[in-house]
Amino acid sequence: MKRVTIPGGRVTRMAGVTLIELMVVVVIVAILVSIAVPAYRSHVVKTNRKAAQSCLAEAAQYMERFYTTKLTYEDADPNPGCYSDANLGARYTFEATPAPTQSAYTLTATPKGPQVDTQCGVLSIKQDGARSPTTPGCW
Repeated sequence: MKRVTIPGGRVTRMAGVTLIELMVVVVIVAILVSIAVPAYRSHVVKTNRKAAQSCLAEAAQYMERFYTTKLTYEDADPNPGCYSDANLGARYTFEATPAPTQSAYTLTATPKGPQVDTQCGVLSIKQDGARSPTTPGCW
């Protein structure tokens, strides 16, 4: 710390930052980061979940269009481009399980990697529009 003097020997103020002041700033920044990072990760998970939901809805629309022309869901391959958009395929595994029958299908999106969360888990949609899980905020 350095004393600043003016001509005549009068001390005006102290210049510099003490270690205590610096540590207080570091603690405040650490607290803010510890709040912001989990909130950001939660937001990313929710955003990717919404993208997977819209991709499942797009695949379900494809299945319905296929049914209107063929009167069956069998042999339909719901592979919309959204699977590869925004690297969604790296966050979810999309599949029709069990295999579509003449009158039914179930499309699922299974989360993988950091996208796995305990709140919603596997997302699915059926031919009658039933969605699961029914937990609020998942669909």
